[in-house]
Amino acid sequence: MQKKLCLSNRDKKLAGVCGGIAEYFDLDSTLVRILWVLVCLMMSIVPGIIVYLVCWALMPMKDDYKDMR
Repeated sequence: MQKKLCLSNRDKKLAGVCGGIAEYFDLDSTLVRILWVLVCLMMSIVPGIIVYLVCWALMPMKDDYKDMR
């Protein structure tokens, strides 16, 4: 079965974006969150927030793929 990048419905703090990325790449979600914050601080915070919101809007929920079959 092919892996799909989607929001996590098990591991989420805000919207499930970092949890979904962590599940896709088989990483620890805490590590992904820390990396996201560090990248946001390096780029200035606004672009990181915009990217997070775009990911939240575009990434489907994990259960949505079951409905598409």
